[in-house]
Amino acid sequence: MSQKKCRTVMTVAGAITAFAASMTAAAEDVNYIRAGKLIDVEKETVLSDQLIRVENGRVTAVTAFSEAPDEGPLTDWSAYTVLPGLADMHTHLVGDIQGGIIDPLLTTGAEDVLAGAGNAKKTLCAGFTTVRDVGSWRAFTDVALRDAINKGYVEGPRMAVSGGYFTIPGGGGAITGLAYDAKVPEDMTRGVVRGPEDARQKAREFLQHRVDLLKMIATGAVLTVGTDPGLPELSEEEMRAIVDEGKKYGKKTTAHAHGAEGAKMAVRAGVASIEHGSLLDDEALRMMKRNGVVLVADIYNGDYINEVGAEEDWPEETMQKNRDTTDTQRAVFRKAVDMGVKIAFGTDAGVYPHGDNAKQMPYMVKYGMTPMQAIRSATLAAAELLDWEQDTGALSPGHYADMIAIEGDPLEDISILSNIKGVIKGGREVHCE
Repeated sequence: MSQKKCRTVMTVAGAITAFAASMTAAAEDVNYIRAGKLIDVEKETVLSDQLIRVENGRVTAVTAFSEAPDEGPLTDWSAYTVLPGLADMHTHLVGDIQGGIIDPLLTTGAEDVLAGAGNAKKTLCAGFTTVRDVGSWRAFTDVALRDAINKGYVEGPRMAVSGGYFTIPGGGGAITGLAYDAKVPEDMTRGVVRGPEDARQKAREFLQHRVDLLKMIATGAVLTVGTDPGLPELSEEEMRAIVDEGKKYGKKTTAHAHGAEGAKMAVRAGVASIEHGSLLDDEALRMMKRNGVVLVADIYNGDYINEVGAEEDWPEETMQKNRDTTDTQRAVFRKAVDMGVKIAFGTDAGVYPHGDNAKQMPYMVKYGMTPMQAIRSATLAAAELLDWEQDTGALSPGHYADMIAIEGDPLEDISILSNIKGVIKGGREVHCE
């Protein structure tokens, strides 16, 4: 009897200890951020002196600041304007910036992922807490980087990844310009498709490797030698096979498409977004609006390519294609804004240096958006494209506590988003140099 009583007493004592420990852990999972100004992207308003309560990495309350709370630490951003962490819907984090034709062949997959870890940290410290990474040369290296970030091995943004691209042989997503008998590594050709049934099988393979979305190369590309950005590449039947397979798994498909006809084929096939859109005509834009297809246009990129390509002696074919698409893309972007086409922020980071993502913001304002529209394209619109609107894109209760701090008012000068003063991801401050 006495032994049983002793065991009972010890069990109660253990329970009390466990409860106390859990309460301590719970208290440690609560923290606060004081915002001098807070941009509410959902209501399109700016609030003064707000207190954001965070528990277990998510926002639980946003209230007017009155006094410092007793529970949990307080991050004092009262001197700053605070807004949700930004999202870039067109990045290539894995590997180094490509300059020459053979650059992707000069590194291993392991080296590419390690470089990607550095690029991920640069992107996060630039205020981009979420990215949609739309393809790496070596298949599934972006999956490895995403998983490493999620496991806490490296610091980086929340990633949605495509695993690679689907392209025709010698198309915009292929390694081209090599000698005819040169051998391209197998992991760089996993997305090359030959016909609708092959496209369906390749889509299944990518989906089985746990990608978050599928990416198709619907037209030629500016940076791929021997391809024409205005011409369709994948057939509509091949596109539809890929899109339909993705839908079975609840995954969206996006299409790289400069040319109007390739974009129309992709829209008819059921894509969620069009990347670049440099040569879209009015019919393509109307189709996109009618079907809710999002435009992701990298309208800063042309200036970078024009400057750096000239300095580094990039192929004249590439430079001419860039000249042929830069101004037309910006005209298309302005028309899309005027027509009310959905637009999400995307830069093609990886073609230009990672961490410079926000340099596109002033371009979006110059070519038709208000500053609030530009910010919403990188918050709410991006979250909707990812189907992550319950988790990201805003700073209201239930969302991840992803936010950035800046000096000044981006609604007056959008360029200050390139000068981030602080980044918080999941309620924890990111330490940046």
